[in-house]
Amino acid sequence: MQDFFLSILLGIVEGLTEFLPVSSTAHLRIVEAGLTKLGIAQISLDDSFWKMYTIVIQLGAILALPVYFWNRILKFLGTFPKGERGDRNFLTHPLSLTLIAFVITALPSWALTKLIGKNLENLWVMATALVVGGIVMWIVDATFTRPRVGHMEEMNLPQAVWIGAVQILSAVFPGTSRSMCTIAAGQVAGLSRPAALEFSFFLSMPTMIVATGYDLFKTLAPNRRTALEGNLAPLTMNGHEWIVLAIGFVVSFFVALGVVAWFMHWVRARGLAPFAIYRLVLGIALLTLLARGLI
Repeated sequence: MQDFFLSILLGIVEGLTEFLPVSSTAHLRIVEAGLTKLGIAQISLDDSFWKMYTIVIQLGAILALPVYFWNRILKFLGTFPKGERGDRNFLTHPLSLTLIAFVITALPSWALTKLIGKNLENLWVMATALVVGGIVMWIVDATFTRPRVGHMEEMNLPQAVWIGAVQILSAVFPGTSRSMCTIAAGQVAGLSRPAALEFSFFLSMPTMIVATGYDLFKTLAPNRRTALEGNLAPLTMNGHEWIVLAIGFVVSFFVALGVVAWFMHWVRARGLAPFAIYRLVLGIALLTLLARGLI
């Protein structure tokens, strides 16, 4: 039963934080460290089963996006490549811009992660990234208040390239947050908050699907090369562990679905300052706990 409750908790944490600009990776590591320090549960996200678990619950969160945006996706597919207003082409249609931004992100992120990313996955780096990201997001949200682009359909190629480039930061600095990078980059490029957020969600779909799929392959592929990188193959699981995975997957999906719907409405009516303040408070608190050896 403890594993079931733990799966529910981690599924909620993943679903709540994956698409908010607060970093799901940092929150999962903080919860892991906190539960272990308090003696409530002994888990490690580097353990074979729990590593697989984090991939599965992230997949659950990813599925929330196409479910929520299914009508927008169908609309974009139906109007490709000229767009709803007939002023788009193969390079400037929203789907094309999403894929271009993804390509700009994918290869450099993969290369940099291979070089330095794994060495940066610690709580000190995450806490620092939370603080720095909070400051940047607060400044951007307060400064760039006169957007030139009100809808995702009005974006241009340079804006997509810029957002894709900035998203690389989230791949090599855990705690930065993919959504924080893309939303802030969008605002700097002249997008309104809702437009930046929607493009952030669309960009998350190919980015997260490929990244999670790669992690899954690397984790399970039964060959010597991936074994040297820490793969889990052959991973055998019993019925209890399958239930734990299923619980986390379902919880993450439904929580993420609710968060996406809520966040879209929130951003249209309010700014992002509360999330910036939350990042600052959490990051400073985490740095304090780490300095005192309490976590």
